[in-house]
Amino acid sequence: MERVAIIGASMTQFGQREGEWILDLLAEAGLECLTDAGVDAAEVEHLYVSNMASGEFEGQTGVPNALAHDLDAMPAYTQRVDQTSSSGGAGIYAAWQSVASGASDMTLLVGGEKMTHRTTGEATDVIASLTHPAEYKTGVTLPSFAGLTARHYLERFDAPRESLAKVAVKNHKNGVDNPKAQFQKEIDMETALESPIVADPLRLYDFCPITDGSAALMLCPEEVAQEYTDDYVVISGIDGATDTHVVHERDDPTIMGGVVESGTGAYEMSGYGPDDIDVAELHDMFTILEFLQMEGLGFAEQGEAWQLVEEGYTERDTGELPINTSGGLKSKGHPLGASGVAQGVEIYEQLMGEAGPRQVEADVGLACNVGGFGNCVITTIMEAAR
Repeated sequence: MERVAIIGASMTQFGQREGEWILDLLAEAGLECLTDAGVDAAEVEHLYVSNMASGEFEGQTGVPNALAHDLDAMPAYTQRVDQTSSSGGAGIYAAWQSVASGASDMTLLVGGEKMTHRTTGEATDVIASLTHPAEYKTGVTLPSFAGLTARHYLERFDAPRESLAKVAVKNHKNGVDNPKAQFQKEIDMETALESPIVADPLRLYDFCPITDGSAALMLCPEEVAQEYTDDYVVISGIDGATDTHVVHERDDPTIMGGVVESGTGAYEMSGYGPDDIDVAELHDMFTILEFLQMEGLGFAEQGEAWQLVEEGYTERDTGELPINTSGGLKSKGHPLGASGVAQGVEIYEQLMGEAGPRQVEADVGLACNVGGFGNCVITTIMEAAR
């Protein structure tokens, strides 16, 4: 099995991109990634596109084929990767497999979504379609799952409501230093705690925004990477897992089985453990998910993640394990198919020392991308080549 390297990365501006559509966004990130990697489009053998719902959002299908044309990457093999809101992480897994198997010596992954031209209600309905039909027909949405789980977590583990607000405050603070983030502004505890209720006890600032954007990574065997550069990042561990589709069938709603299983697999492949991780990007579509992933990945014992947040353990500048240095989905934004790829971009930039004012000291990083409410998860561990 080939040892897989990342030699280039890019991310478009996240936010409301008026007048631009999914293929515009994908092409922007793809071209920037080719330039960053120093790779000609004709060298790309596999092209993967992570995208959840271009058909539902704008009636556009066949995007990988069209992107290959726009990038002049023909005759590269193309494939769309759809795994709901974890499509980006699934794209990293697919791209890794294409290189690790020896099927491709140069694989470009581009993830993107165009969402803001639809109303909040319409976008929420598209996203809610990933729930089980038995739940969907009753009007269940992901925010409602988040609210129910957050209430259970707070009461079961005697956690203060303020601990969730601190996640939002931290991630918005990090987003200020990310020029590509949708929201580049700090918020205070009062703002977070007094914002409108969306799904009790969660309020507006406990949720990520609706976002347009794209991100890309260039993957190749390590021996090929050395032909292009002396500085690159290696994917040392990666795994994916699936949890119950019907959320109420889980034995414990505060344990995300897909996070636990994918994290275990990634740790085993890489030879690293939770204590070896220097920086992490977690899927904070809702603030409560940061707690659940911290615990599922072994960064905290069950029911204790909130205490680490209260103690500043996850702060970028002073914490032992900076989490969501990019601003997370909460501040950076959440264009569904791009989010997992953008997590990979942030870890890549941190390990390469290219994160600017967000830079932390890191040799090993982890990204966890969650689909639905933990229905499917991909965990990726990367290390800097030394």
